[in-house]
Amino acid sequence: MIAAATEFMKLSVPWIGDRTAAAQSSTASLWRVLAACVLTLSWAALARGADVKPVAIAIHGGAGVIDRVHMTPEREASYRAGLAAALDAGYAVLERGGSSLDAVVTAVRVMEDDPQFNAGRGAVLTHQGAAELDAAVMDGVGPRAGAVAGVRHVKNPIQLARLVMERSPHVLLVGEGAEEFALEQGVALVPNSYFRTELRVRELEHALREEQEGRKPAAPPGPGTVGAVAIDRTGNLAAATSTGGLTNKQHGRVGDSPLIGAGTYANNESCAVSGTGQGEFFIRSVVAYDICALVQYKHLPLAAAVHEVIHNKLQRLGGEGGVIAVDGAGHIAMDFNSGGMFRAVRDSHGRREVAIYRSSTQ
Repeated sequence: MIAAATEFMKLSVPWIGDRTAAAQSSTASLWRVLAACVLTLSWAALARGADVKPVAIAIHGGAGVIDRVHMTPEREASYRAGLAAALDAGYAVLERGGSSLDAVVTAVRVMEDDPQFNAGRGAVLTHQGAAELDAAVMDGVGPRAGAVAGVRHVKNPIQLARLVMERSPHVLLVGEGAEEFALEQGVALVPNSYFRTELRVRELEHALREEQEGRKPAAPPGPGTVGAVAIDRTGNLAAATSTGGLTNKQHGRVGDSPLIGAGTYANNESCAVSGTGQGEFFIRSVVAYDICALVQYKHLPLAAAVHEVIHNKLQRLGGEGGVIAVDGAGHIAMDFNSGGMFRAVRDSHGRREVAIYRSSTQ
């Protein structure tokens, strides 16, 4: 821009020689003013460019994965496509200047609508055969948070969690009270049968047989709890998590996902975290907040804080799972102590990855 203005002045100055001295002086003064304006605009543009911060989003779709030997190419391609769809939807929000809060809610909603994941449609079933859903969202600004637990008729629990944060004085609403609030806010409810899929019914039947035979039920392999963390152009952080919980869980059981500090946490002074795994262990260890506390108070790098909590503290207690996290500088950490974790990341530096396993081939 500066070079163009200089060339324009060079071309224009000879034309001034045909005029009177007064006219020449007046015209020259005009060009000096125009050049000054161009310089000012150029420096302003450079300053704005310097203020632009990186944007990034990471998502997860559960820490319980299928062993490689049992993973068919078709299933893996389907899981990866589901993750990619949620990742790109969330990143599109950031790319057009949207907030991190909008981005994480958008990404999680995509996964709630995808029956492959244990959240929204496709959620696992309780011992009685119903879907009971939990979700939480946290905005690093404030910070502020909203959550719901044990809802049975809310199509997108993450949307209701956000409404709890933005339109109520509370943080967590449960069961019928949460659904009454949903109706007050104009949220459409759906029959509980909407969430049931053939796969989840078979998983419950299998778990019930194991229970009758006195065997310890294993967690169903495949995508599970979903979550997202993000940083936007203003440097604000946000986290969101949604889940159907555990197959064959007791009616009324609430896991770590909707509990602020356990499975979900965000604060602009530290980081944003969303967890997935054995909820009871995440609750006892206050995993999400513990990671952010290590970043804020001990000044650990994000990856080191995540490693300390997931591979040392959580694992010592016998807990299995993983987290995704982002800090104020846009650093992303995705770590787990399980066999794998459905996950994906994308940022403004050109990084875009979708992964399931730990190896270099993912």
